Amino acid sequence: MNVVKRLEIIVSSRELPLILEKLDQSGVRGYSVIRDVIGKGDGGKVSDDFDFVSTTLSNVYILSFCDEEKTSCILEKIRPLLQKFGGACYISDSVEVL
Repeated sequence: MNVVKRLEIIVSSRELPLILEKLDQSGVRGYSVIRDVIGKGDGGKVSDDFDFVSTTLSNVYILSFCDEEKTSCILEKIRPLLQKFGGACYISDSVEVL
C-alpha cells in the first residue's frame, strides 16, 4: 500500500481543458472526469435541467491521485485558474491498494 494525495476538483465545464492541461504539465499520471455535476455551493444551485444553457454551464468533477511531492506544483498551476474562474479543489490523504 502507498500513501498518496487525493485531488478533487470541481469547476465549470468550460475550464476543464485548462485544468487538465495544468494537471498534465504537473506530471499527474491519470484522472477521472465526471460531467454534469449538480449541487449547491457559494455560487448557488447548479441545476440538472438539461437544456442547452445548463449543459454548457454545467460543472465537472475531476478526481486524481498523486505523490505528495507533486501537490505543491499542482496547486501553483491550478490556483490561479480557480481564483479567476471559480471552482473548488480539495486535497486529502489516501491509500493506494496494490
